[in-house]
Amino acid sequence: MKARIRFTEQLRGTLNPPSSKNYTTRYLLVAALADGESVVHYPAQSQDADALLRCLVDLGAGIREEIDDSGGRHLHVSGFGGKPKGPGVLDVGNAGAVARMLMGVGGLLPSVRFETPFPESLGLRPHDELFSGLEQLGASVEAAGGRLPATIRGGALHGGTVRISGSRSSQFLSSLLFLAPMVGEDVRIEITDELISQPLVTTTLEVMRQAGIVIDAADDLLSFQIAGGQSYRPGEYRVNGDWPSSAAILAAGALTCSGIIVERLFEDGQGERAVLDWLRETGVDVSWDGERVELRGHDGLRGVDFDGDQATDAVLAMLTVAAHADGTSRFYGIGNLRYKECDRITVPVNELRRFGVDCHEEGEAIVVRGRAAGYDGGHEAQTYHDHRVAQMQALMGLRSLDGAVVLDAETVGKSYPAFFNDLIGLGAQIDIESDR
Repeated sequence: MKARIRFTEQLRGTLNPPSSKNYTTRYLLVAALADGESVVHYPAQSQDADALLRCLVDLGAGIREEIDDSGGRHLHVSGFGGKPKGPGVLDVGNAGAVARMLMGVGGLLPSVRFETPFPESLGLRPHDELFSGLEQLGASVEAAGGRLPATIRGGALHGGTVRISGSRSSQFLSSLLFLAPMVGEDVRIEITDELISQPLVTTTLEVMRQAGIVIDAADDLLSFQIAGGQSYRPGEYRVNGDWPSSAAILAAGALTCSGIIVERLFEDGQGERAVLDWLRETGVDVSWDGERVELRGHDGLRGVDFDGDQATDAVLAMLTVAAHADGTSRFYGIGNLRYKECDRITVPVNELRRFGVDCHEEGEAIVVRGRAAGYDGGHEAQTYHDHRVAQMQALMGLRSLDGAVVLDAETVGKSYPAFFNDLIGLGAQIDIESDR
């Protein structure tokens, strides 16, 4: 599918964003790990969520969908508790977070093989730290170069102290945290260096505690003590709107100096809420009342540095705002972006340069020298099987004189299937073309 993006003067309207991907993943996982039925209200609908649901069913969970009179979606989950069934093989699609969360569950099975049909994307992402943690708990792992496909042999885990690095991804820690209560003995987890993306770990702890798990976490999130032999209890969970997806919409509003409202954005563990303060610093008139964000345009954008560690999934969208600002912006604390669906440092820099943006890599940072006058565009833009890259290319096309054609535009479905339709609903000039 191609998305033909044309220059758009302004956007207007109110938007209900998709539900949080990160909360959906965690709520569905604790529901499956519980004995009994849980309900997850308003879960995210995306390729990643579909991959997780498919894998949970393969592991023995029962999933029943309910649609209410207003169109709201609710998932009733009959959990398998501490006794998942052995599916032999799990196809995790291109969902890195799904793969890593379920690898922890794999430690409960005698043997399970994790595979992906995207060897050039997820197949290139390393999981060494997680595999090391599982091995320290008594599992064995077969994985060439620490990548998929991988076979995990568990089923006879023991407690003790697990030491892993947190410098590349917080998902490794989250996976081990979800597994630890189901080990028959106490588990202590220590981070040996730094822990990036701490808001996502905070989200993991929040969800685990809602599911009845007692866990002692150090204030700096570098050590955790989890008593063994605990059980997840069934519960009822409500998923809020997704701040990362909303960041892309807010970026579109900032680029077009528009008036838009994004609903269902509450205070929770999503770190991407940090984009609000950054947008204000760039000159955008934006407010948040604890439920909805209102963006009212600006009198000109200015370059401002951005700490991407706390708002990883918003970085690529904010790069497009920086590209249209007067002055220089530096995006730092983003080293882990090299290990996403693609290298989200090198690829965005190269692709922004195709639009004419003055930007470069600076170690583990991106430096952008913006130009308020905008760019010509007019070219075909690749996605690299990365939903955030696809969103970035579309945002750049909105303010480029000759627009842009986003190839493999369906990639946005990994996290935000309605991304293009929502932009169109706000007034964006976008034509969707089938490859058929």
